[in-house]
Amino acid sequence: MENERIWTAALVVIGDEILSGRTQDKNIAQLATWLNVQGIRLAEVRVVADRTEAIVEAVNTLRARNDYLFTTGGIGPTHDDITVDSIAEAMGLGVVHHPEAMATLERYYETRGGLTEARARMARVPEGACLIPNRVSGAPGIRIANVFIMAGVPHITAGMLDALTGTLEGGRPVVSRSIGCWVGESEVADVLRETEKAHEGVAIGSYPFFREGRTGANFVVRAPDADQVDRCIADLRARLEATGRTVVADGI
Repeated sequence: MENERIWTAALVVIGDEILSGRTQDKNIAQLATWLNVQGIRLAEVRVVADRTEAIVEAVNTLRARNDYLFTTGGIGPTHDDITVDSIAEAMGLGVVHHPEAMATLERYYETRGGLTEARARMARVPEGACLIPNRVSGAPGIRIANVFIMAGVPHITAGMLDALTGTLEGGRPVVSRSIGCWVGESEVADVLRETEKAHEGVAIGSYPFFREGRTGANFVVRAPDADQVDRCIADLRARLEATGRTVVADGI
C-alpha cells in the first residue's frame, strides 16, 4: 500500500462569464465527486478567460503533470467558443469536422431547424480525436490523448461523465469520514498535525465555521483504505476528547 499508484486529474474551467462572476461554476464539485468514484484525485483547478494563449498555456502545463486533464466550457456554436481550436493549437494539431459528430448533429437538428453552419461548429475536433457521447443535447464531448473536452453546462457535463464512467484507469476510491467540535481550529492545530503524522497515507482536512454564535470546525479524514480512516478517526477523537472537547460523529 505504501507504493500505491495515485492517479490525478486537473480541470481547466474556460469562460469570461466565470471570471466576471456572471455565472457560478458547478462543474468543479461534480467532477471531483465523479473522479473520486473512479479512483482518481482532482489535484488542481484553473479558471481561464476565453483567450487562446491562456487556454494553450493552461492545457499544456496541466496535461503534462497529471494523468488526465478535463476542460469545461467554450465548445458551443458561437464565434467565442474557441476551446477546440486552442487545444488543437496546444497539441500541434489541425481541426476537422468529425464525421460521426456531424451525423449525430444532423439527426438531432433534423426537427429543430436543420444543421446550420454555426451548429456544425460543434462537430469540430482536434485531428485524431474521438467523441464522448452526449445524450442530452446532441453535441458530443471530445477526447484527445489524456485531454477530455466537455460542455460548460453542468447537466450536460454530468451526462458526459456518465458516459465515461468505468472507462478510465484509476486507483482505489478515496474513503472519507468526518467528526466535528465546537472549537477554534487553531486551538487543536497541534493535535491535527500529530494525528496525521501518526497515520501514514492519511490526510486530515480542517473546515472551520461560525454558527449559532460559536466557532467550530469539522475534521475530515481521507485515505484509500477504510480501515486506515477508521483507525485515524478513532485516534483523533480520543486525542480531542483528552483535551476536554466534545466530539460530534459525522460532523456538525
